[in-house]
Amino acid sequence: MGGCIYEKEDHRGNMVDSDRPDFQSQLSRCNSARVESGCFMLYERPNFQGQQFFLKRGDYPDMQSEGFSTSIKSCRMIPPVSSILIKIYEKEDHRGNMVELTEDSPQVMDQLRSPEMLSCSVLDGHWIFYELPNFRGRQYLLRPGEYRRFSEWGAMSGKVGSLRRATDLY
Repeated sequence: MGGCIYEKEDHRGNMVDSDRPDFQSQLSRCNSARVESGCFMLYERPNFQGQQFFLKRGDYPDMQSEGFSTSIKSCRMIPPVSSILIKIYEKEDHRGNMVELTEDSPQVMDQLRSPEMLSCSVLDGHWIFYELPNFRGRQYLLRPGEYRRFSEWGAMSGKVGSLRRATDLY
């Protein structure tokens, strides 16, 4: 699994690889990236905070022209897994209607029958939540664990329009 983030376009300049909670001292900007295997989540603030951007396997020679922020301050590698499972709930503390998913869902409301998803359990794999349907809007990476309320995955509300597996198999 590997990849690199570069300071300049076309994979030039200073670079960083692997999990980095704060690479401001190594890179002034993030203008290109290459993901050779696995996936990466990029963050606009240090310590894996702020707006997030998912990168699957591929070359990204000009991040800005592809709609990504160049103000990236930290990154996290997402390891490949063999199984993926999440349980989503309409209420906090794993209450209310529950749905188990092993596949992407472009319309969470179709699955849960609720306009909000307020808690979840990531049992296997990593998942990306999107604020809007069809994998659009703000993104949130959820690693294996229990999330008793939406604030635990960094969201300002329980509005989850879609979710997908964090994998490079798209």
